[in-house]
Amino acid sequence: MRITCDGRMRRFSGRAQRMEAEIKRDGTGAAIRVFRAADAAAATAVLRESAEAANWLEKSYVESLGWRGAVALASEVEGRVTGFVIGRQIADEGEILNLAVVPARRRRGEGGALLKAALEEFRTRRTSRVFLEVRESNHAAIAFYGKHGFAEAGRRAGYYRDPAEAAVLMEKKLAG
Repeated sequence: MRITCDGRMRRFSGRAQRMEAEIKRDGTGAAIRVFRAADAAAATAVLRESAEAANWLEKSYVESLGWRGAVALASEVEGRVTGFVIGRQIADEGEILNLAVVPARRRRGEGGALLKAALEEFRTRRTSRVFLEVRESNHAAIAFYGKHGFAEAGRRAGYYRDPAEAAVLMEKKLAG
């Protein structure tokens, strides 16, 4: 399967590029494609079913598409958005800001396919490492990211609110 974007994407260096990467379907039955502004409402609906994910406002998804270095992908099944990943690149580092999949599609490889596609996009941009934060109580997410090569790089006490808890900072170094 191929991810393509008809529009132009801007790299952190300011040069225009077409976002295009080869990925495996991994038997999920989901198509991975570039996240579009029209997907913002669907992403908000995915989050309503994902209490452990970072809750963003619908407008935040649209705004993220305009960020310099944005990496934004959606998974869909039969035309319905079932998951997404939003990240960004700053200089030679990447950050996964939000990743969620509807509960009915979890543990089928869809989240992994989204993450792998985002990591591949970071690699094509010559990103040296990717970071993310996760609630320390979200053991499933910590295990998921660990399975995909992320390791704990530190903790941020009191990072999250409602309820207050630490963030586990995780990092994955990307091979050149």
